[in-house]
Amino acid sequence: MTDREPLVPDEGLAPASEATIGAAGPLRDTLTTAPRSQWRNVWDQFTHHKGAMAGGIIFLLIVFAVFLGPFFWTLEATQIDIRARNQGPSLAHPFGTDQLGRDMLARMMEGGRTSVSVGIAAMLLALFVGSFVGVVAGYFRRLDSLLMRLTDLFLALPLLPLLLVMMLLFREPLSAAFGTEQGIFILIVCAIGITSWMPTARIVRGDVLALKEREFVLAARSIGTTNTKMIARHILPNVLSPIMVSATLGIANAIITESALSFLGLGFPPDFPTWGRLLFDATDYLQQYPSRVVWPGVAISLTVLSVNYLGDGLRDALDPRSRSR
Repeated sequence: MTDREPLVPDEGLAPASEATIGAAGPLRDTLTTAPRSQWRNVWDQFTHHKGAMAGGIIFLLIVFAVFLGPFFWTLEATQIDIRARNQGPSLAHPFGTDQLGRDMLARMMEGGRTSVSVGIAAMLLALFVGSFVGVVAGYFRRLDSLLMRLTDLFLALPLLPLLLVMMLLFREPLSAAFGTEQGIFILIVCAIGITSWMPTARIVRGDVLALKEREFVLAARSIGTTNTKMIARHILPNVLSPIMVSATLGIANAIITESALSFLGLGFPPDFPTWGRLLFDATDYLQQYPSRVVWPGVAISLTVLSVNYLGDGLRDALDPRSRSR
């Protein structure tokens, strides 16, 4: 019997060194790290959009100023002081006073509450109508042609003349039913919402048509999922991205439209300020007191720009093709 040869390690297999083991640590940590959620990726992408972050901060500051400002600024928007009329900016009145001696800062905050409230309420109405029409048209093909022709009809109507006709026809009945301020608020919100839902409907319809051919929708349909559950559980959650973008842009459009109506004298009454109404009142004193035009104009411009930048950031963050890899 011959002695066994000693086992010699293969020259091609080097023993694991401490450096090799240490290098495998980051790989092991990466493999064991929990996957990032979709909303976390969206938030990271959104925070890297400088314009969107600046717009969001400015819009939040405006909202806090108009809604929480009256708790810190004690002067009333309706307080008349003839002795202090048409004054320029001062410590007592940072934005000056109007022709009746009312504090412009207080009126700007009250007008901002009205304008922002109209913008948000009209946006919600337009989103509801547009999302409903878009989902129904995209999911039920037999209704697609009818609803899209209705959408095209509304898109063909001239916006401003239609708003003017609605304001003239329904202003008195709604004011008598709900009161002057509440009735005009309802009328303006409904008029803007009814005339601005069409872009949302077309965008949502296109996304629903694409989602209907996805595997998870076909699988849910194969197991007998009803149309109501299909839309609620599988369709609507996947069309939230364009709806959220339309929401931000809809606020800006509604504020501009309300300001245009108030500037034309068809919005709220003169004693109920909005930014558009303040701009309209200041045109009579443009030569003598130009600062009274600046404040509502700057407020409208900053609000619209901040909301538009916020919408651009949301659009880029919610679009998978634009995310950084």
